[in-house]
Amino acid sequence: MATPNELTAMRRAIAISAQGLGTTSPNPPVGCVILDRDGVPVGEGYHLRKGDHHAEVNALTAAGERAEGGTAVVTLEPCNHHGRTPPCRQALIDAKVSRVLMAVMDPTSRGEGGAVVLEQAGIEVERGVLEQEALLVLGPWLHSLRTGRPHITWAYTVGADEDDGDQAVRELRSTHDLVIRWNGAIEEGVPDGHGGDSFRVPLPPLGDEPRKALHALNESGVRSMLIEGSSNEAARLLADAVDRVIIDVPGTQPSSSLTGPGAESAVPGGFWLTDVKPSGCRVRLTAERAIQDQ
Repeated sequence: MATPNELTAMRRAIAISAQGLGTTSPNPPVGCVILDRDGVPVGEGYHLRKGDHHAEVNALTAAGERAEGGTAVVTLEPCNHHGRTPPCRQALIDAKVSRVLMAVMDPTSRGEGGAVVLEQAGIEVERGVLEQEALLVLGPWLHSLRTGRPHITWAYTVGADEDDGDQAVRELRSTHDLVIRWNGAIEEGVPDGHGGDSFRVPLPPLGDEPRKALHALNESGVRSMLIEGSSNEAARLLADAVDRVIIDVPGTQPSSSLTGPGAESAVPGGFWLTDVKPSGCRVRLTAERAIQDQ
């Protein structure tokens, strides 16, 4: 069982893992916290982009010798293969940690998997620690692996195109690999955020066949994509593949937006409303595609 200190560390690892959203793809966004023998945090790190050090290595580097006999708390099962970087399970073994907690198991893990190799090395392993919370960050990446296409969010303001000056819009872009603007322009959510040879921005247009477009996006390294604007052609092309909608409903007062007819009809059919929050003179609605429609 995870201790209170370890649960706190996992939530910290989840929080810092989100720093990799919009840049790590096709790799997953992962966070790691190292606790010393007394359960005190002594190092943390996250994965920024493919080709850079993974979260565990960054956290172990920060911890130094204080990692020996301590605990590694990581949001995804440590990798078990040599790629552009050595396997993270070996870095943990070499650092002589005594315990590893992981939130989500890695479906891409090679061989027996990093967790099994750690156990074979005499390291205590806990699986599934705060898994559902970690999926808030890792969910889109896992969805992309499962479906073979990007996780797609469609964001728009009722009766208007997106406002480039809206801070919330800019922040939303930065958490996605790719953004298709309301005018059809295609760009990285974080400009030049990905590794140059592991991710590429597709040239517009996407074509007129949804399946081919989704395949091309996936092959480009895109794991999460944002479509902006209610009249965006990409939204029509990929309508059946949209996983989440974020809708700003205008109103003179936040309460009027919640009670007016615009809010009642704003959420497309087949989606469940999951969040409602005021945003100035607007209300932001978030809805996820119903499971039976996925």
